[in-house]
Amino acid sequence: MGDPLFWHRLQFGFTATYHYLFPQLTMGLAFIIVVLKALALKTGEARYNDAARFWIRIFGINFAVGVVTGIPLEFQFGTNWARFSRISGGIIGQTLGMEGMFAFFLESSFLGLLIWGEKKLSPKGHFGAALALWIGSWLSGYFIVATNAFMQHPVGHVVMPDGTLQLQSFWAFLLNPWAHGQYAHNMMAAVVTGSFAVAAVGAFWMLKGIHTEQAKLNLRVGTILGLLFSVLVAFPTGDLQGKLVAKHQPVTLAAMEGRFESGPRASLTLIGQPNVAQRRIENPVQVPAVLSFIAYGTFSSNVKGLLEFPEDQWPQNIELLYYSFHIMAGLGTIMIAVMALAVLLLWKGRLDTNRPLLWVLMLAFPFPYIATTAGWAVAEFGRQPWLIYGVFRTVHGGSPTVHAGHTAFTTLGFAGIFVVLSVLFLYLIGREISHGPASHHA
Repeated sequence: MGDPLFWHRLQFGFTATYHYLFPQLTMGLAFIIVVLKALALKTGEARYNDAARFWIRIFGINFAVGVVTGIPLEFQFGTNWARFSRISGGIIGQTLGMEGMFAFFLESSFLGLLIWGEKKLSPKGHFGAALALWIGSWLSGYFIVATNAFMQHPVGHVVMPDGTLQLQSFWAFLLNPWAHGQYAHNMMAAVVTGSFAVAAVGAFWMLKGIHTEQAKLNLRVGTILGLLFSVLVAFPTGDLQGKLVAKHQPVTLAAMEGRFESGPRASLTLIGQPNVAQRRIENPVQVPAVLSFIAYGTFSSNVKGLLEFPEDQWPQNIELLYYSFHIMAGLGTIMIAVMALAVLLLWKGRLDTNRPLLWVLMLAFPFPYIATTAGWAVAEFGRQPWLIYGVFRTVHGGSPTVHAGHTAFTTLGFAGIFVVLSVLFLYLIGREISHGPASHHA
């Protein structure tokens, strides 16, 4: 506990995890708002504009808290990770700067137009502002993912004589193949988060018997998009991400599955407990040959186990990595099943009156938050012991002059601030949901 590196990692992990609760919803809602505004333009029905207006207000609150919680992360590159920033700042500074200068300001500017400019703009102009907001938020997401993709699969760089990394090819760095798969997977998951939130609010209103027209609209939009994008998270984007891990980080794949021995027709573990000390999975429930197919496209492919790699290259917390992966995959399967059932009942015209499923939809909104948190844990735990995979180890990246006491103190400070922000956020969101869409159509 007195190790400064432990506290640097804990603080960044804690603040990043809390921060990402907000951007995933803004990126998901940005797309859903575009869908609602497009339906309003196409049909001319006010109810779609009413729904869009409500979710724009939710977006604004979420966006504001996301900005506030993201600021500490930028400072931590300098305060807690000075050696990492010195080594890699010439590369990752490019995308982090682009995220702030282009995407963030584009996003915030058009959010202002959406909230306060509806009466000044034409319907097409307001739709254009929603479209720009979506582009800005998703562009922002790409720059952050491209930064992380360099840490997962470094390309487009050269090592200078002083040991620092500099760009050799900007486009190779920006268009990193790892970024393509990671970005697609991440953004599909963001829309799932937004869809579950929309469906949950619709279910809440329907159970309370208020705003019934808007409740039905939210249920329809939320469940249809939720099913579509829950499937897209699994395939093809999840499949692509899995194949990238198998190709570029095979030791990570082995740890994700708790696989110690190499061999063909590798089984996919559904349930089991990794016993690292004894190099085995206990009480396994497995599906033969499926892991080989997921990783390499054929059932006979050889999948390497952890014992094939030097132990100092293993992820440092195999148990947590293993359980994070299985929580993510398990919740993803559950979300597909819930939304499939909801869409089936919607098609039959019985969703609005099926109270048990409405309760499930209302209470299931945390599922995508938990799944995305687990997914990012897989990415970050799986990259260890490297900060930049195969290039720069985590143990060498901290700030030598910042001791454990400093970081522990500021971590506690962040925790207190986040509690206050959480209470304020929940109050504001609860107030908006209670008021409902501000229209006589609701």
